[in-house]
Amino acid sequence: MENDKIIAAVRQWVETLIVGMNLCPFAKRELAKNRVRFTVTEATTDDELMAALQAELEFLDSDSSVETTLLIHPKVLQDFDDYNQFLNFSDRFIAQLRMGGIYQIASFHPNYQFSGTNPDDAENYTNRSPYPLLHLLREKSLERVIADYPDINQIPVRNIELMNRSGQDKLQAIIQACLDSPGRN
Repeated sequence: MENDKIIAAVRQWVETLIVGMNLCPFAKRELAKNRVRFTVTEATTDDELMAALQAELEFLDSDSSVETTLLIHPKVLQDFDDYNQFLNFSDRFIAQLRMGGIYQIASFHPNYQFSGTNPDDAENYTNRSPYPLLHLLREKSLERVIADYPDINQIPVRNIELMNRSGQDKLQAIIQACLDSPGRN
């Protein structure tokens, strides 16, 4: 039951912030086609999370009907610096699995902070999520949508401007509303 609440919060975050504010112009289509997998791992250590990551990559390899996975890990890597270090290890791990160039990870964390920003800067909310998670992406699909999208380099610029216009208080309230939503009780 707790995992259902966690998934509901992350799904609402995707619908409200990522799709609703068009932070990722590619997410709406996959969400509407039910090709986004939301899964929670019970991992409590880095090693357990690495095992869950491997299992999820193998799942994606075996099921082409799933385009992308949000691997939510609420019990490990709560500290953003630890999370960031784990990302370096996970990139090397994907290469060791010979899945480099096939999959990549986009990172989202409740305390996400871009280099050169302050913790409360609104632009950090482009990558802030209700729980720490690893977004597993198929590189071929990503390459296809990027090739078809005009002016791809403007997406992060537009997103930063949008986050700054929205303001930290409003963005934090959106994430909190996802955590407090009635579907989570």
